[in-house]
Amino acid sequence: MIDRSVFRDDPVSVAPRLLGATLTHVTDAGTVSIRLSEVEAYRGLGRDPGSHAHRGPTPRTATMFAAPGHLYAYFTYGMHVCLNVVAHSSGEAGAVLLRGGTVVAGLELARERRPTASTDRDLARGPARLGLALGVPLEADGADLLSSPFSLTLPTETVAFESGPRTGVSGAGGGGDFPWRFWIPGDTGVSPYKRHPRALG
Repeated sequence: MIDRSVFRDDPVSVAPRLLGATLTHVTDAGTVSIRLSEVEAYRGLGRDPGSHAHRGPTPRTATMFAAPGHLYAYFTYGMHVCLNVVAHSSGEAGAVLLRGGTVVAGLELARERRPTASTDRDLARGPARLGLALGVPLEADGADLLSSPFSLTLPTETVAFESGPRTGVSGAGGGGDFPWRFWIPGDTGVSPYKRHPRALG
């Protein structure tokens, strides 16, 4: 079992520790596990212009201010659910977006959930795809990722990684001053980098 204290830290520090971790979701339809290869860190109130929590808690972002190790799920573009691990020091807010990974268990079920994927490599390569492959609904926001129907295991060895600007974030938060996207170089689960046209810096 993971000690929850792992997530009671700055999300920028927590994010690379999640590379190589395996997230599992159990449903009535079956179980899917994904090994994480790409993540992005988001800090909290007044500390990160690219973060949902930058201006304080709202009904949508309340989970970012809640207990570390829980799931922050949000709806984007009116159709996709993106998944985050809540991570922050006491009294703050923050989360780590799960941007990409590789299905390591439940491949057939993941294929059923992602019928438009051209290859198995694309099943969870991107945050919306990852959420679909795992079968996690928006209603799971606030769930404990260390308890059923979820489980999260960290790698036993340090994983080499690279970092750079976050994908698709507008304004200053998407610029070079926030190199808080972390990925395993050469891993097939890493999504293509896309700079937001209005990113600054």
